[in-house]
Amino acid sequence: MTNKGDQEILELIHNPKSREIGFRALILAYQKRVYRVIRRMVLIHEDADDLTQDTFVKAHKHIARFHGNSSLFTWLYRIATNEALTFLAQKKKRHFFSINDHQEKMASFLDQPGTLNGDQIQLLLQKSLLKLPDKQRLVFHLKCQEDLTYEQISEITGTSIGALKASYHHAVKKIEKSLSEE
Repeated sequence: MTNKGDQEILELIHNPKSREIGFRALILAYQKRVYRVIRRMVLIHEDADDLTQDTFVKAHKHIARFHGNSSLFTWLYRIATNEALTFLAQKKKRHFFSINDHQEKMASFLDQPGTLNGDQIQLLLQKSLLKLPDKQRLVFHLKCQEDLTYEQISEITGTSIGALKASYHHAVKKIEKSLSEE
């Protein structure tokens, strides 16, 4: 399932003489996309930056476990989304946020100047997304904003396609309801 670019990167990584060059190539190929999906989940640049770095550290540590059953992109996204979901869960516990307090705190980041580009409807959409459970928000982001197929999302999240379709459907309905109330 790996593509030619992935295969070249893996060959570099598996060769002890070119291992570091291979990892630099991996980071160059996927860093922006990994950052983008994490940033959409955690919203704060510094957190997304740290989690992106953590994602690549884990990839470096566990590259031997990658067997090519999926693309490097899918494997990295799975690590990244797990990192983001774990981070959000820990943040809620650490700060003893109720779910509503957490949503208000995250929404306050959206109101800061320079956080998001776009018009008012984009801001309303982002606030609606914050009301979703983390897993539904992730599925919505991967499907709509990353334009991934259900098969790719299934590989990333380890969730069945049927469950993903249901999550996406529920997310869309909740977003529609939230936007109609605004």
